[in-house]
Amino acid sequence: MQFKNLRSIREDNDIKQKDIANYLNVSQNTYSQYETGVISLTAEVLIKLADYYNVSVDYLLDRTNNPKLQK
Repeated sequence: MQFKNLRSIREDNDIKQKDIANYLNVSQNTYSQYETGVISLTAEVLIKLADYYNVSVDYLLDRTNNPKLQK
């Protein structure tokens, strides 16, 4: 499953895949495969990305179009 919000939020913030990959301590290729759905995102990676972008995990997984965190 391809994650459109994951890619769009990265691009909207002018961040390169290589930079996010470094943050996650993975290769750029691995991160690219996360975005395209070739490799499944782990809970740990999802949480790190949600914290990095300050958005909900549901947003990153395309379960909502609202990036704001619900309190």
